[in-house]
Amino acid sequence: MEMKSFLVGLAPFAAMVLLECLDVGVNTLNKAATSKGTSSFVLVVYGNALGSLILLPIAFFLYWKKRPPINFSVLCKFFLLSFVGITVMQNCMSTGVKYSSPTLASSILNLIPVFTFLLAVIFRMEKIDLRSSKSQIKILGTLVSISGAIVVTLFKGPPIVGPVAQSQPQPSPSTVLTTTNSWVIGGLLLAAAGLCIAISIIAQAAILKGYPSKITLVFFYSFFGTIQSAIVALIAERNLNAWKLTHDIDLIFVIYAAFIGSVVIVGVSAWCIQIKGPVFFAMFKPLGIAIAAFMGFIFLGETLYLGSIIGAVIIVAGFYGVLWAKSKEKEDEVGSPHHKLESSSVKTPLLHTHLDA
Repeated sequence: MEMKSFLVGLAPFAAMVLLECLDVGVNTLNKAATSKGTSSFVLVVYGNALGSLILLPIAFFLYWKKRPPINFSVLCKFFLLSFVGITVMQNCMSTGVKYSSPTLASSILNLIPVFTFLLAVIFRMEKIDLRSSKSQIKILGTLVSISGAIVVTLFKGPPIVGPVAQSQPQPSPSTVLTTTNSWVIGGLLLAAAGLCIAISIIAQAAILKGYPSKITLVFFYSFFGTIQSAIVALIAERNLNAWKLTHDIDLIFVIYAAFIGSVVIVGVSAWCIQIKGPVFFAMFKPLGIAIAAFMGFIFLGETLYLGSIIGAVIIVAGFYGVLWAKSKEKEDEVGSPHHKLESSSVKTPLLHTHLDA
Protein backbone atom coordinates (compact mmCIF):
# COMPACT_ATOMS: atom_id res chain seq x y z
CA MET A 1 0.00 0.00 0.00
CA GLU A 2 2.82 2.40 0.82
CA MET A 3 4.44 1.78 -2.57
CA LYS A 4 1.10 2.32 -4.31
CA SER A 5 0.54 5.58 -2.42
CA PHE A 6 4.06 6.69 -3.32
CA LEU A 7 3.49 5.99 -7.01
CA VAL A 8 0.13 7.78 -6.97
CA GLY A 9 1.77 10.79 -5.32
CA LEU A 10 4.57 10.71 -7.87
CA ALA A 11 2.17 10.69 -10.85
CA PRO A 12 1.55 14.48 -11.00
CA PHE A 13 5.30 15.18 -10.96
CA ALA A 14 5.93 12.67 -13.76
CA ALA A 15 2.98 14.07 -15.70
CA MET A 16 4.32 17.63 -15.47
CA VAL A 17 7.78 16.58 -16.67
CA LEU A 18 6.12 14.72 -19.55
CA LEU A 19 3.96 17.76 -20.28
CA GLU A 20 6.98 20.06 -20.52
CA CYS A 21 8.73 17.60 -22.84
CA LEU A 22 5.67 17.40 -25.09
CA ASP A 23 5.23 21.17 -25.07
CA VAL A 24 8.86 21.79 -26.01
CA GLY A 25 8.48 19.07 -28.66
CA VAL A 26 6.00 21.27 -30.53
CA ASN A 27 8.54 24.09 -30.87
CA THR A 28 11.41 21.70 -31.64
CA LEU A 29 9.49 20.01 -34.47
CA ASN A 30 8.36 23.41 -35.73
CA LYS A 31 11.97 24.57 -35.88
CA ALA A 32 13.00 21.36 -37.67
CA ALA A 33 10.23 21.77 -40.26
CA THR A 34 10.73 25.48 -40.95
CA SER A 35 14.51 24.97 -41.18
CA LYS A 36 13.86 22.90 -44.30
CA GLY A 37 11.98 25.76 -45.92
CA THR A 38 8.41 24.89 -45.01
CA SER A 39 6.17 27.90 -44.38
CA SER A 40 5.38 28.44 -40.71
CA PHE A 41 2.06 30.01 -41.70
CA VAL A 42 1.02 26.86 -43.58
CA LEU A 43 2.01 24.58 -40.69
CA VAL A 44 -0.24 26.55 -38.33
CA VAL A 45 -3.20 26.05 -40.70
CA TYR A 46 -2.70 22.31 -41.13
CA GLY A 47 -2.12 21.71 -37.41
CA ASN A 48 -5.32 23.50 -36.40
CA ALA A 49 -7.33 21.93 -39.22
CA LEU A 50 -6.45 18.41 -38.10
CA GLY A 51 -7.02 19.38 -34.47
CA SER A 52 -10.52 20.61 -35.36
CA LEU A 53 -11.33 17.30 -37.06
CA ILE A 54 -10.22 15.41 -33.95
CA LEU A 55 -12.32 17.59 -31.65
CA LEU A 56 -15.42 17.66 -33.91
CA PRO A 57 -16.94 14.28 -32.89
CA ILE A 58 -16.13 14.92 -29.22
CA ALA A 59 -17.77 18.35 -29.17
CA PHE A 60 -20.87 17.55 -31.22
CA PHE A 61 -21.62 13.90 -30.49
CA LEU A 62 -20.25 12.91 -27.09
CA TYR A 63 -21.22 16.22 -25.46
CA TRP A 64 -24.26 17.06 -27.61
CA LYS A 65 -26.81 16.92 -24.75
CA LYS A 66 -24.50 18.45 -22.15
CA ARG A 67 -23.50 21.64 -23.92
CA PRO A 68 -25.54 24.87 -23.57
CA PRO A 69 -27.19 26.34 -26.71
CA ILE A 70 -24.90 28.39 -28.94
CA ASN A 71 -25.99 31.88 -30.05
CA PHE A 72 -24.43 34.54 -32.27
CA SER A 73 -22.92 36.43 -29.32
CA VAL A 74 -21.10 33.32 -28.09
CA LEU A 75 -19.79 32.58 -31.59
CA CYS A 76 -18.45 36.15 -31.85
CA LYS A 77 -16.60 35.68 -28.56
CA PHE A 78 -15.15 32.40 -29.80
CA PHE A 79 -14.09 34.09 -33.04
CA LEU A 80 -12.27 36.94 -31.28
CA LEU A 81 -10.67 34.51 -28.84
CA SER A 82 -9.37 32.42 -31.76
CA PHE A 83 -7.95 35.53 -33.40
CA VAL A 84 -5.84 36.37 -30.35
CA GLY A 85 -5.10 32.89 -29.03
CA ILE A 86 -4.44 31.07 -32.32
CA THR A 87 -4.15 33.33 -35.36
CA VAL A 88 -1.89 35.95 -33.79
CA MET A 89 -0.30 33.82 -31.08
CA GLN A 90 0.57 30.69 -33.07
CA ASN A 91 1.84 32.62 -36.08
CA CYS A 92 4.02 34.79 -33.83
CA MET A 93 5.19 31.68 -31.99
CA SER A 94 5.96 29.67 -35.12
CA THR A 95 7.73 32.55 -36.87
CA GLY A 96 9.55 33.52 -33.66
CA VAL A 97 10.94 30.00 -33.23
CA LYS A 98 11.93 30.02 -36.91
CA TYR A 99 14.02 33.16 -36.38
CA SER A 100 15.49 32.09 -33.01
CA SER A 101 15.29 28.74 -31.20
CA PRO A 102 13.04 26.57 -28.99
CA THR A 103 15.26 27.45 -26.02
CA LEU A 104 14.57 31.16 -26.45
CA ALA A 105 10.86 30.35 -26.78
CA SER A 106 10.85 28.45 -23.48
CA SER A 107 12.70 31.33 -21.79
CA ILE A 108 10.39 34.04 -23.10
CA LEU A 109 7.20 32.07 -22.36
CA ASN A 110 8.02 32.16 -18.66
CA LEU A 111 6.67 35.70 -18.94
CA ILE A 112 3.12 34.39 -19.42
CA PRO A 113 2.28 34.44 -15.66
CA VAL A 114 3.79 37.94 -15.47
CA PHE A 115 1.73 39.15 -18.44
CA THR A 116 -1.36 37.54 -16.91
CA PHE A 117 -0.67 39.30 -13.61
CA LEU A 118 -0.28 42.69 -15.34
CA LEU A 119 -3.50 42.23 -17.31
CA ALA A 120 -5.33 41.13 -14.15
CA VAL A 121 -4.18 44.33 -12.45
CA ILE A 122 -5.29 46.46 -15.42
CA PHE A 123 -8.75 44.84 -15.46
CA ARG A 124 -8.96 45.00 -11.64
CA MET A 125 -9.02 41.25 -11.25
CA GLU A 126 -5.90 41.48 -9.08
CA LYS A 127 -5.61 43.88 -6.14
CA ILE A 128 -2.42 45.84 -5.55
CA ASP A 129 -1.68 47.60 -2.28
CA LEU A 130 1.53 49.59 -2.63
CA ARG A 131 1.89 49.65 1.17
CA SER A 132 1.91 45.85 1.34
CA SER A 133 5.29 44.11 1.19
CA LYS A 134 3.72 41.23 -0.76
CA SER A 135 2.39 43.59 -3.42
CA GLN A 136 5.79 45.26 -3.61
CA ILE A 137 7.41 41.85 -4.16
CA LYS A 138 4.91 41.06 -6.93
CA ILE A 139 5.67 44.34 -8.66
CA LEU A 140 9.43 43.86 -8.23
CA GLY A 141 9.22 40.26 -9.47
CA THR A 142 7.30 41.43 -12.53
CA LEU A 143 9.93 44.06 -13.34
CA VAL A 144 12.73 41.54 -12.81
CA SER A 145 11.09 39.04 -15.18
CA ILE A 146 10.59 41.70 -17.84
CA SER A 147 14.24 42.76 -17.52
CA GLY A 148 15.24 39.10 -17.94
CA ALA A 149 13.21 38.93 -21.14
CA ILE A 150 15.01 42.02 -22.41
CA VAL A 151 18.37 40.41 -21.62
CA VAL A 152 17.55 37.10 -23.33
CA THR A 153 16.24 38.95 -26.40
CA LEU A 154 18.89 41.65 -26.86
CA PHE A 155 21.95 39.90 -25.43
CA LYS A 156 22.78 36.68 -27.24
CA GLY A 157 26.26 36.38 -25.77
CA PRO A 158 29.00 33.88 -26.56
CA PRO A 159 28.11 30.27 -27.36
CA ILE A 160 28.33 27.81 -24.45
CA VAL A 161 27.44 24.43 -25.93
CA GLY A 162 26.89 23.43 -29.55
CA PRO A 163 28.40 23.50 -33.02
CA VAL A 164 29.11 27.24 -32.99
CA ALA A 165 31.00 26.94 -29.72
CA GLN A 166 33.15 24.20 -31.19
CA SER A 167 33.77 25.70 -34.60
CA GLN A 168 37.00 27.52 -35.31
CA PRO A 169 36.23 30.02 -38.12
CA GLN A 170 35.13 33.44 -36.92
CA PRO A 171 31.94 34.76 -38.59
CA SER A 172 32.07 37.99 -40.56
CA PRO A 173 30.57 41.18 -39.04
CA SER A 174 27.69 41.10 -41.54
CA THR A 175 26.85 37.51 -40.57
CA VAL A 176 26.92 38.39 -36.86
CA LEU A 177 24.65 41.40 -37.48
CA THR A 178 22.15 39.33 -39.49
CA THR A 179 22.07 36.58 -36.85
CA THR A 180 21.64 39.09 -34.03
CA ASN A 181 18.80 40.85 -35.86
CA SER A 182 17.05 37.52 -36.43
CA TRP A 183 17.47 36.66 -32.75
CA VAL A 184 15.94 39.99 -31.67
CA ILE A 185 13.05 39.65 -34.14
CA GLY A 186 12.42 36.13 -32.89
CA GLY A 187 12.47 37.28 -29.27
CA LEU A 188 10.00 40.10 -29.92
CA LEU A 189 7.63 37.75 -31.78
CA LEU A 190 7.83 35.22 -28.95
CA ALA A 191 7.11 37.94 -26.38
CA ALA A 192 4.07 38.96 -28.45
CA ALA A 193 2.97 35.31 -28.47
CA GLY A 194 3.31 35.16 -24.67
CA LEU A 195 1.19 38.31 -24.31
CA CYS A 196 -1.47 36.78 -26.56
CA ILE A 197 -1.52 33.63 -24.41
CA ALA A 198 -2.01 35.74 -21.29
CA ILE A 199 -4.85 37.66 -22.95
CA SER A 200 -6.49 34.41 -24.07
CA ILE A 201 -6.27 32.94 -20.55
CA ILE A 202 -8.17 35.90 -19.12
CA ALA A 203 -10.62 35.97 -22.04
CA GLN A 204 -11.33 32.24 -21.78
CA ALA A 205 -11.96 32.55 -18.05
CA ALA A 206 -14.49 35.32 -18.74
CA ILE A 207 -16.19 33.44 -21.61
CA LEU A 208 -16.48 30.19 -19.65
CA LYS A 209 -18.35 31.98 -16.88
CA GLY A 210 -21.17 32.69 -19.33
CA TYR A 211 -20.77 29.57 -21.46
CA PRO A 212 -19.53 26.68 -19.27
CA SER A 213 -18.67 24.14 -21.96
CA LYS A 214 -14.94 23.82 -22.34
CA ILE A 215 -15.03 21.15 -25.09
CA THR A 216 -17.26 23.32 -27.29
CA LEU A 217 -15.06 26.34 -26.70
CA VAL A 218 -11.90 24.41 -27.59
CA PHE A 219 -13.46 23.09 -30.81
CA PHE A 220 -14.60 26.50 -32.07
CA TYR A 221 -11.32 27.96 -30.82
CA SER A 222 -9.46 25.60 -33.16
CA PHE A 223 -12.06 25.79 -35.96
CA PHE A 224 -12.12 29.58 -36.22
CA GLY A 225 -8.35 29.62 -35.78
CA THR A 226 -8.04 27.37 -38.83
CA ILE A 227 -10.13 29.72 -41.00
CA GLN A 228 -8.33 32.86 -39.81
CA SER A 229 -4.87 31.29 -40.13
CA ALA A 230 -5.72 30.10 -43.64
CA ILE A 231 -6.54 33.68 -44.66
CA VAL A 232 -3.25 34.92 -43.17
CA ALA A 233 -1.33 32.11 -44.91
CA LEU A 234 -2.97 32.86 -48.27
CA ILE A 235 -1.88 36.50 -47.95
CA ALA A 236 1.64 35.63 -46.77
CA GLU A 237 2.22 32.72 -49.17
CA ARG A 238 1.08 33.59 -52.69
CA ASN A 239 2.88 30.60 -54.18
CA LEU A 240 0.63 27.52 -54.04
CA ASN A 241 3.70 25.26 -53.85
CA ALA A 242 4.23 26.57 -50.31
CA TRP A 243 1.16 24.57 -49.27
CA LYS A 244 2.78 21.25 -50.14
CA LEU A 245 4.24 19.21 -47.29
CA THR A 246 7.38 18.07 -49.07
CA HIS A 247 9.30 16.66 -46.10
CA ASP A 248 8.49 13.89 -43.63
CA ILE A 249 9.12 16.25 -40.72
CA ASP A 250 6.32 18.53 -42.00
CA LEU A 251 3.71 15.78 -41.69
CA ILE A 252 5.13 14.68 -38.34
CA PHE A 253 4.78 18.21 -37.00
CA VAL A 254 1.18 18.59 -38.21
CA ILE A 255 0.11 15.29 -36.62
CA TYR A 256 2.03 16.03 -33.42
CA ALA A 257 0.62 19.57 -33.12
CA ALA A 258 -2.94 18.30 -33.66
CA PHE A 259 -2.95 15.24 -31.39
CA ILE A 260 -0.43 16.30 -28.75
CA GLY A 261 -0.87 20.07 -28.83
CA SER A 262 -4.66 20.19 -29.11
CA VAL A 263 -5.66 17.13 -27.05
CA VAL A 264 -2.98 15.61 -24.81
CA ILE A 265 -1.31 18.79 -23.48
CA VAL A 266 -4.66 20.41 -22.65
CA GLY A 267 -5.90 17.23 -20.94
CA VAL A 268 -2.75 16.67 -18.86
CA SER A 269 -2.69 20.35 -17.87
CA ALA A 270 -6.30 20.21 -16.66
CA TRP A 271 -5.67 17.00 -14.70
CA CYS A 272 -2.53 18.34 -12.96
CA ILE A 273 -4.15 21.64 -12.05
CA GLN A 274 -7.25 19.88 -10.72
CA ILE A 275 -5.15 17.64 -8.47
CA LYS A 276 -2.26 19.87 -7.39
CA GLY A 277 -3.39 23.41 -8.20
CA PRO A 278 -2.15 26.19 -10.50
CA VAL A 279 0.93 27.07 -8.40
CA PHE A 280 2.24 23.52 -8.73
CA PHE A 281 1.55 23.68 -12.47
CA ALA A 282 3.37 27.00 -12.90
CA MET A 283 6.42 25.88 -10.93
CA PHE A 284 7.36 23.41 -13.65
CA LYS A 285 7.39 25.93 -16.50
CA PRO A 286 11.08 26.91 -16.07
CA LEU A 287 11.94 23.22 -16.56
CA GLY A 288 11.05 23.79 -20.22
CA ILE A 289 14.18 25.91 -20.66
CA ALA A 290 16.49 23.00 -19.79
CA ILE A 291 14.43 20.54 -21.84
CA ALA A 292 14.41 22.89 -24.85
CA ALA A 293 18.17 23.41 -24.63
CA PHE A 294 18.76 19.65 -24.45
CA MET A 295 16.34 18.77 -27.28
CA GLY A 296 17.61 21.61 -29.45
CA PHE A 297 21.20 20.44 -29.01
CA ILE A 298 20.43 16.74 -29.58
CA PHE A 299 17.87 16.90 -32.39
CA LEU A 300 18.63 20.22 -34.10
CA GLY A 301 22.34 20.63 -33.40
CA GLU A 302 21.65 24.10 -32.00
CA THR A 303 23.94 26.20 -29.86
CA LEU A 304 23.16 27.28 -26.31
CA TYR A 305 24.18 30.90 -25.71
CA LEU A 306 25.21 32.63 -22.49
CA GLY A 307 22.52 35.29 -22.92
CA SER A 308 19.80 32.64 -22.87
CA ILE A 309 21.10 31.24 -19.58
CA ILE A 310 21.48 34.62 -17.85
CA GLY A 311 18.12 35.90 -19.10
CA ALA A 312 16.34 32.68 -18.16
CA VAL A 313 17.74 32.78 -14.62
CA ILE A 314 16.56 36.39 -14.21
CA ILE A 315 13.08 35.57 -15.60
CA VAL A 316 12.70 32.56 -13.32
CA ALA A 317 13.86 34.55 -10.27
CA GLY A 318 11.22 37.20 -10.90
CA PHE A 319 8.64 34.56 -11.76
CA TYR A 320 9.11 32.74 -8.45
CA GLY A 321 9.05 36.05 -6.59
CA VAL A 322 5.56 36.71 -7.93
CA LEU A 323 4.47 33.12 -7.15
CA TRP A 324 5.81 33.39 -3.58
CA ALA A 325 3.98 36.66 -2.94
CA LYS A 326 0.77 35.22 -4.40
CA SER A 327 0.99 32.11 -2.20
CA LYS A 328 1.52 34.24 0.92
CA GLU A 329 -1.47 36.41 0.02
CA LYS A 330 -3.62 33.30 -0.34
CA GLU A 331 -2.49 32.10 3.08
CA ASP A 332 -3.50 35.45 4.55
CA GLU A 333 -6.85 35.33 2.74
CA VAL A 334 -7.61 31.84 4.06
CA GLY A 335 -7.00 33.06 7.58
CA SER A 336 -9.12 36.18 7.06
CA PRO A 337 -12.62 36.21 8.66
CA HIS A 338 -13.99 37.72 5.44
CA HIS A 339 -12.64 34.89 3.30
CA LYS A 340 -15.87 32.87 3.20
CA LEU A 341 -17.95 35.93 2.38
CA GLU A 342 -16.00 36.80 -0.76
CA SER A 343 -16.99 35.66 -4.23
CA SER A 344 -15.55 32.33 -5.37
CA SER A 345 -15.02 33.83 -8.83
CA VAL A 346 -12.54 36.28 -7.38
CA LYS A 347 -10.71 33.58 -5.47
CA THR A 348 -10.43 31.09 -8.33
CA PRO A 349 -7.11 31.51 -10.14
CA LEU A 350 -7.43 32.41 -13.80
CA LEU A 351 -5.61 29.37 -15.11
CA HIS A 352 -7.61 27.10 -12.82
CA THR A 353 -10.89 28.62 -14.02
CA HIS A 354 -9.87 28.21 -17.63
CA LEU A 355 -8.85 24.59 -17.49
CA ASP A 356 -11.31 23.08 -15.06
CA ALA A 357 -14.51 24.46 -16.59
